Amino acid sequence: DVYKRQLHHETHRATSRRTAPRTQKRPPPVNYRALIARHYPTDSSLRRLLLLHSGQVCRRALDIARRHPELGADLALVEAGAMLHDIGIFRCHAPGIACFGTEPYICHGRIGAEILRSEGYPQHARVCERHTGAGLTKQEIIAQHLPLPHEDFLPETLEEQVICYADKFYSKSHPTDEKPLAAVEATMARFGADSLQRFRAWDARFR
Repeated sequence: DVYKRQLHHETHRATSRRTAPRTQKRPPPVNYRALIARHYPTDSSLRRLLLLHSGQVCRRALDIARRHPELGADLALVEAGAMLHDIGIFRCHAPGIACFGTEPYICHGRIGAEILRSEGYPQHARVCERHTGAGLTKQEIIAQHLPLPHEDFLPETLEEQVICYADKFYSKSHPTDEKPLAAVEATMARFGADSLQRFRAWDARFR
């Protein structure tokens, strides 16, 4: 009987360890204004556009997070991630939005992720590399011959999903306009049926 009670006790402890909820580690605070100033050190049309667009995305993402407190989003991560999600655009070639770098524009998320990882912010880096479209799967990257690593770049955390979703309603090509839902869905459909499905699932959750 003593042996059975001890075995039951040890089994219960092991089961409790396996099923105990894990507390997600909060990222360190980020001075995103200083990071942007470091990589965009002078006033320019590109810096102004970056701040305008990122601010639009940030306000929408924070509004979603505050309207849905049951989701438990990390507001600091949402704010900084939204403000930094496009930090890599200065190294890309997109003259229509004052980007005079050399890399394909589709790579701006990966470039931003490299920058933020080098600064010590891996969670914010994930926001950068996972916000294109409704995220990109390895299969979509291969099928569309995109100049990206053959990996999945899908928003996985709540904060990544909220920022990716909010970003879809604003375009740096038409920075003063908010896209209607039908236009966003048409854009997502061009990335493929799976992208549209992912976006619609977020829309149902975050609306």
